[in-house]
Amino acid sequence: MPWRQTDPMDERMKFVVLAQEGLYSMTELCERFGISRQAGYTRLRRYEQEGIAGLASRSHAPKSCPHRMTEEVRTALLDARRAHPEWGPRKILVWLCPRRPELELPAASTVGDLYKREGLVESRPHRRKWSHPGRVSHTVEAANQLWNADFKGEFRMGDGTLCYPLTVTDTHSRYLLACDGLSSTAHSGACASFQHLFRERGLPQAIRSDNGGPFCTKAIAGLSRLSVWWTQLGIKHERIEPAHPEQNGSHERMHRTLKAATLRPPAANVQVQQERFDAFRCEFNEERPHQALEMQTPSSLYVACEREMPEQIAPPEYAGHCVVRRVRGNGILYFRDRAIFLSELLIGQDVALEEIEEGVWSIYFYDLLLARLEERTGELSG
Repeated sequence: MPWRQTDPMDERMKFVVLAQEGLYSMTELCERFGISRQAGYTRLRRYEQEGIAGLASRSHAPKSCPHRMTEEVRTALLDARRAHPEWGPRKILVWLCPRRPELELPAASTVGDLYKREGLVESRPHRRKWSHPGRVSHTVEAANQLWNADFKGEFRMGDGTLCYPLTVTDTHSRYLLACDGLSSTAHSGACASFQHLFRERGLPQAIRSDNGGPFCTKAIAGLSRLSVWWTQLGIKHERIEPAHPEQNGSHERMHRTLKAATLRPPAANVQVQQERFDAFRCEFNEERPHQALEMQTPSSLYVACEREMPEQIAPPEYAGHCVVRRVRGNGILYFRDRAIFLSELLIGQDVALEEIEEGVWSIYFYDLLLARLEERTGELSG
């Protein structure tokens, strides 16, 4: 026996008849027919006004379309884009408005949609944005648990050359470990400064920096050549949140004192400027009482690190249940018949994959979590 089918008009007419008989309340009647009370009152009103024709289905299409444009406007916008292919919708609207004042031009978003439909917008390759790890709450109770590193901007010396002071402080004691006047923020100069510092003072547990070079890049997990090296040395790299220098507040306060004492005016050349930095560092550490230290000097609280700079970097040690893979010469990791790009910064390095749930893997470099891998799709997430 086939299922019984009902016509929508029959059901609506039945609803009207029962409503007119008054045997049910509107709430009960609407529940019986599976409609809202508002829809029920609407059907009765339309039946009273138009009769049976008022119960027919009506189109839900909008009565007007604010995005619709005339053929004349469309042609003018397309011609303008072809004449200026590098201009975006906003520039084109500003340029076209005084030249065609009789046209009613649409919004920039509507113009952008038009250009996409007509193939006049070149699609850009998607660039994955790695999520920021967020500010790390680090409780500092002793020297060398956390160092702060930053560049104190740049300034022009008397001979016309630029100087970029690289500064490093110990968070617990406020000890100014280094203030080196470098010629740029490039990796080579910063790396040489940290090599000297690590050999002289030892290795801290962690270093906090901002998100600029050479500390951080757009690579996976924000890796840079400097942070890769730190990770290999067993130093945890912490990054403050973007546009929040107050998260490195004590270091920024030291920068203000440094500027007042050594950069007004700048020295004639880098040699003289470095002498000023060295003199300031000696006074800052040995003589200047610090209110945050209950008027003690940084040198009275600072001690050298227990860990010394190794002669050779030890390879990573991963747990036995992890799958270890080496990053190839093009920055590619091969796993389960998939080629997954990690970073050229990790070429030749061993990384570990740990399955945290079915089909989802965590990728580690030493103890640094690089990303999560979705095995089914090969997608990485921060």
